[in-house]
Amino acid sequence: MLVITGHAYAQAPAESHPTLLRELNRLRQDGCDGRGANAPSLRENTALSQAAQLMAGGRKMADALKTVDYRALRAAQVTVRGATGPAALARRTLGRSCGTLMHSELIEAGFYQRGTQTWVVLAAPFAAPGEAKPGGMQAQVLALVNEARARPRRCGSKAFTAAPPLRLNPVLHNIASAHAAEMARYSYFSHTSRDGTTVDGRATLAGYPWRSIGENIAAGQMTADAAVRGWINSPGHCANIMSPAFSEMGAAFVVNRQSSAGIYWAQVFGSPR
Repeated sequence: MLVITGHAYAQAPAESHPTLLRELNRLRQDGCDGRGANAPSLRENTALSQAAQLMAGGRKMADALKTVDYRALRAAQVTVRGATGPAALARRTLGRSCGTLMHSELIEAGFYQRGTQTWVVLAAPFAAPGEAKPGGMQAQVLALVNEARARPRRCGSKAFTAAPPLRLNPVLHNIASAHAAEMARYSYFSHTSRDGTTVDGRATLAGYPWRSIGENIAAGQMTADAAVRGWINSPGHCANIMSPAFSEMGAAFVVNRQSSAGIYWAQVFGSPR
């Protein structure tokens, strides 16, 4: 299940900078002294250009991005002095700042020029996973978890043999979805709900007749692969994934662009009586 809350991102009109964008993309193809060559081409985002203008007025980058309602997974900035037009983004002008503009995960850019100064903002935009296919994420998590369970592994100091595959359970999915939604709405990260209940109590209230119950949570990961990989790398979460005591699972993520992490995940494991 996919739930999205918060304000939708909207761009406001802003001046475009095609010559600066073209020059920067040429630079990303050539690299900086052999480093970062063939970085993906950037696209200009008008909100980032607005943020660059705010930064020219003295705003910090984080504050400027918040003001223009642009949520970034990561961002970088460069300020160039002493050149105008596209010459500001020439390798010889940028000097040591050139490498900052080469990061391949940064795919959007904004620009602002005033006199002989240029402000550049690069970012990787926040984009919720699987929005077009709400049911696809849970199936992907299940496939990744069952792939992990198919072979022995260590979870911290504890060794696990291969375990039988899990199957999806709609009640466990609803429990996971409700907890992820609460974390996203109230911008917190905990196994304990605001009413003090934990996953065993939530499962009982939902009418799941559990013999064994467990929960994994995550925040900030933008793909199912990243969420499951993070769980596998955490001994306690990994132990839940590998436990032979569980036969069923449900998983969900919820997006709230205004929350601290932006996206929250919950995975509930169970085995019925």
